Amino acid sequence: MSENVYIFNVGMIKFGKHVDKSIKQLVGWGLDEVLKDNNGIVKMDDIEAAWFSMSSWQPQPCIRGQVFLSANGFDKKPITNVENACASGSTAFQGAWMAIKAGIYDCVLAIGAEKMYYEDAERKKEGLAGFIGGTDVERTTAMIEQLKKIAAKKRAREAKKQGIDPSKLKKKAHSAFMDLYALAARNHMKKYGTTQRQLAVIAAKNHNNSTMNSLAQYTFPQTVEQVMEDYEVAFPLTRAMCAPIGDGVAAAILVSEKFLEQHPISREILVRASVLRSGSWVEETIAKRASTAAYKMAGLTPQDIDVAEVHDATAFGEIHQTEQMGFCPIGKGGELAESGATAIGGEIPINPSGGLLSRGHPIGASGLAQIYELVAHLRNEAGKRQVKNAKIALAENGGGNIGAGEAAMCVHILEKV
Repeated sequence: MSENVYIFNVGMIKFGKHVDKSIKQLVGWGLDEVLKDNNGIVKMDDIEAAWFSMSSWQPQPCIRGQVFLSANGFDKKPITNVENACASGSTAFQGAWMAIKAGIYDCVLAIGAEKMYYEDAERKKEGLAGFIGGTDVERTTAMIEQLKKIAAKKRAREAKKQGIDPSKLKKKAHSAFMDLYALAARNHMKKYGTTQRQLAVIAAKNHNNSTMNSLAQYTFPQTVEQVMEDYEVAFPLTRAMCAPIGDGVAAAILVSEKFLEQHPISREILVRASVLRSGSWVEETIAKRASTAAYKMAGLTPQDIDVAEVHDATAFGEIHQTEQMGFCPIGKGGELAESGATAIGGEIPINPSGGLLSRGHPIGASGLAQIYELVAHLRNEAGKRQVKNAKIALAENGGGNIGAGEAAMCVHILEKV
């Protein structure tokens, strides 16, 4: 496989609450956005195949791509449905890349969509409960029961201090993954001295980055103190340190050299590397394995990366992935963020879009939203949040949980041509 693969078009809708829109309408909006890029050179008829990503707990459990794309004029052609938990979008991108790389197609679509907000509160609650499906359900259920017992004891102690019935203490609903992230964060703090304030620095940075991103779900600033003072989800994580659920669509059109020669533009982006790896019960190095493979494929090192989008489902997620991508030694991710190195204008800007924490995390769309953001920087079209002289970019998107790490992970490296 020697064919170079290029990103020709990208598109993304505003992430957030779209209670008044169906998934079909959101997908149609996303298709419009990706097709209008580059002055609409690529037409629907030019697209030979599509990879459609969405999480597994939607009310349309099967043939999602066929249903939602055909409702918007794309049918008859090959459509592959992709579900890889939070890594679904990046896995769709990887599948599309692989098809071009193998010489099967010249123009393909990767599109990810998600709808988590419904008028029916029970439907939203079901969505949160569905996150457990991104783990080994049998094992996780047992662990959650243990965590619930620990939390119940904590509430009892707190209630006793306040002189009230423990059942009166308000509990906030959150996904099981927040408990897993919190546990990992506490272990990191104990082993390396990482602080809750360093987590707050990351969350504040990403919230402030998103104020310059009109497509982000949250566009309000946050100070470190505000992040620290927000209500606790699971220590050390406060709400502002955790990514919100949301509705959204993001997409990319990938093409071959042949297609590019026939439709020359000056805004194409070369995909230097695209890697998919799976987790393991016996080792926790999925991120290191994935990033090492991506750097080898690209012929680059972490020092060559000018800007990165990493999977910050929580602020601790950014610390962990910053270390695993090789941007700093293991255990130093908190210090790196606190130094300002990961801010826009810093040595290695991380999540200039606002990341999952603030851009939002519509599961099936998140990996492709990272691609959209990085393409904007490589084209020098990111506006006020533009990373200067960005030539090489990295996207890391993980999903689910196996053992002590993610169940699936993609790392993509992109280059300005």
